[in-house]
Amino acid sequence: MAIDVAARAGAGGVRRPRRRAVRLSAGDRVAIAVMVVVPLLVVGGLIWFPTVASILLSFTNWDGIGGVTTAHWIGAENYRQIATIYPPFWPAVKHNLIWLGFLTFVATPFGLFLAYQLDKRIRGTRLYQSIFFLPVVLSFAIIGFIVQLVYSPTQGLVNNIIGDPARGGHVIDWLGDPSLNLWAVLVLVGWRHAGYIMVLYLAGLKALDPSLREAAAIDGAGEWHAFRTVVFPALRPINIVIVVVTVIEALRAFDIVYIVNRGRNGLELLSVLVTDNIIGEASRIGYGSAIAVILIVISIVPIVVFVWNSFQERQT
Repeated sequence: MAIDVAARAGAGGVRRPRRRAVRLSAGDRVAIAVMVVVPLLVVGGLIWFPTVASILLSFTNWDGIGGVTTAHWIGAENYRQIATIYPPFWPAVKHNLIWLGFLTFVATPFGLFLAYQLDKRIRGTRLYQSIFFLPVVLSFAIIGFIVQLVYSPTQGLVNNIIGDPARGGHVIDWLGDPSLNLWAVLVLVGWRHAGYIMVLYLAGLKALDPSLREAAAIDGAGEWHAFRTVVFPALRPINIVIVVVTVIEALRAFDIVYIVNRGRNGLELLSVLVTDNIIGEASRIGYGSAIAVILIVISIVPIVVFVWNSFQERQT
């Protein structure tokens, strides 16, 4: 027998032990089914079904009265009217782009600056982190009420700092002036957004390999040059998350402007137009769905392009 085994081993015929298949019990199968099916139902019911339904309804003139069977297919007529004869649409697009630009080029760099400074472990770092992160735990509805308090013409903080209105000081109607109210709201929106960005970048900086900075210092790179050429490129995964978060935050903005003045008089946004058409007095479900689809497309395109380019650069 020993010779037999040796001969098989020499001939390359060594028998490997068979792996025994793991048999799941009935309880395990039920648990796996629940963990798979329940999330699918939740995501499908709350995200995919409304999205697909909005796309289909955007090609109809359904007014919400009666069942869906009363909807009539009108093709791209809703989109044509939105782009040509619907006055609030283009101002809303402009305001959403301003919102996105402000978060991208003002609030996000400021959040990165805060994270970079706090990463130096200055005295009181944890206290500063808590202070800057505090607005993030507040909902945009609460921020909307804060906006009204801060910019109140007679009792607001800003006007009282500029000049006491009770003593004849200069009074500025920050929320009533269409040329000012968007920027006034964006200041507090940026205040909240910067805290969120700070936390994300701070986590990335904490996880960064210290040897990268040491190598840059040995090569004689200054702090700004080292950050621009070594630290920031190493934060590529965080940058992808930041871009996605910023685009979503800018284009889904709704509650804060709705609290301030129901999204009118200079604060028109695409999300407000969707709400006004779907649940407003007009009750134009198809029209509002078309605006929602436009908002979805605007949201997805920059995210897909940026993420695709980032992964392509990583592979090369």
